[in-house]
Amino acid sequence: MSRLHEEYLKSIKPNLMKELGLKNIYSVPELKKIVINMGLGIDANDKKKLEAAVEDLKKISGQMPIVTKTKKAIANFKTKENMPIGCKVTLRKKRMYEFIDRLINIALPRTKDFSGLSSKNFDGFGNYTFGIKEHIIFPEIDYDKIDKVKGMDVTIVTSTKKNNEAESLLKAFNFPLSK
Repeated sequence: MSRLHEEYLKSIKPNLMKELGLKNIYSVPELKKIVINMGLGIDANDKKKLEAAVEDLKKISGQMPIVTKTKKAIANFKTKENMPIGCKVTLRKKRMYEFIDRLINIALPRTKDFSGLSSKNFDGFGNYTFGIKEHIIFPEIDYDKIDKVKGMDVTIVTSTKKNNEAESLLKAFNFPLSK
């Protein structure tokens, strides 16, 4: 069991139950999954850049990502059907807790001019999405071996449908949310 998951079960879950005034332990919000998406845009046509993005995302997440493809051709975007456009990975259970621990304690503090993440990024259903402009903030990425700095989107899916409960959960994990 990862350090953060153990902390959640022992201290965060009972504290959230009291804070939110919940009577049932199973109604306490918890993390369900984390989805990391790295879109490449026009660079996805280059097979080497796509492979490099897949390899970088594999190092960051500890899991093999899938290559996302277009569903239909759109002339204005210069895309064809089944053309690769990026990669994504869905983390659950142990890998999810290990990733969020590294994200909070190591990666986000390494971001340039970091002053916290906006608390307005909740979607109304208890999920939180934010973007990272530089994937090199993760220590797994060797800065000398990358060809281009890429961005990524991270979506944290919780079991609750209320934004305030999801925000309380993320703050309990010491997530750097700002007002």
